[in-house]
This record gives sequence, C-alpha cells and structure tokens, in this order.
Amino acid sequence: MTFVAARTALIAVDLMPRIVEQNMGPHRGADVVARTAALADALRRAGGVVVPVRVERPHVDTQPPGSDLVPEMAPQPGDILIVKRTIGAFYGTGLADRLRERDITTVIMAGLVTTMGVESTARAAADHGFDLLFAADAMSGPAAAEHEHALSTTLPRFGTVHDTAQLLDLLAAAAGNGGRAATPA
Repeated sequence: MTFVAARTALIAVDLMPRIVEQNMGPHRGADVVARTAALADALRRAGGVVVPVRVERPHVDTQPPGSDLVPEMAPQPGDILIVKRTIGAFYGTGLADRLRERDITTVIMAGLVTTMGVESTARAAADHGFDLLFAADAMSGPAAAEHEHALSTTLPRFGTVHDTAQLLDLLAAAAGNGGRAATPA
C-alpha cells in the first residue's frame, strides 16, 4: 500500500486527564499521550490531519473534572476536534463526512482505551471504508491481556498494527518524498 500523508488522519481517542490518569496496561497513560503527541506532530509536518477526540457524558449539565483534552493534544489549526457521546468517535459526530471533505483515505488509530473507544472507532472507520493503521504502543487498556488480545486478534482484521517508531519512520519517509511512502509490511 502506498501511504499518502495528506490523505491520512490520526484519530486520538479520549486522551483526557480523567482517563489518562487511570491505571492502564501495558502502557501508562502518560506514555500513550507522549507517543500520540509525537505522531500528531509528525503527521501535521507531513501534511496530514489530526483528530483529537474527547467524550462527554450525555444529558448532564456539568462534565466530570478532567474532561478536557490533555494539553499535549489540544487542537491545533487544521485539526478536527470531535466531541463524542458514545463509545466510538463516528456515531452522531459527522466525522466520516469531515474526513471525506479533506480527502482522507487512511486513519491511524491511537488513544485510550484499546478495547473500547479505540476499537469502536476503528470498526466504524472500517465500515466507512477507511484504511487503518494502529499505533500499538500509543494505545492501552485497563489490562495488558485485553490490549494484547486486541492487537493480536481483533484489530488486524481491520488494518495493520505497527509500533509508534515504525509509524514515525513512515511519516518521515513521506515528508521527505513528496508526502508518499510505502507502508511497512
């Protein structure tokens, strides 16, 4: 597959203090944030789009403390901020249309929690016809076994799993080659 940076979006799910601070495994929330922020910076430099996603509880006037995005994932000019009220980032948010308006064909998935918001969003992205890449160490779950099962069994059915270093190399290659690169096998 030829990777085109300008046609790629990083969807960063639920990187909010109240979720990042929970016990996660195998990767700490702070490590997921750092890796996701590195991917976001690299994708922006390569001409792609970043989609920070946060969740709000429906039908309540006040959200719990820590419901904003962590500072490292604050939306930048050109980003698409999504506020969801369900597990996944597509339902009821217009995300698919907003990605299509920008000619996005490929989605890189990162964030918390692997088996909830990330997986739900990935399934919907696949249903909408987007190609998927997963940043294995830029996501985590409440238990390492759940996370590893998703990476080894579920997510490969929808796309290709890579670690952050591989994806950063891909983005660097694309940035140095007119925005295109071959995806790693």
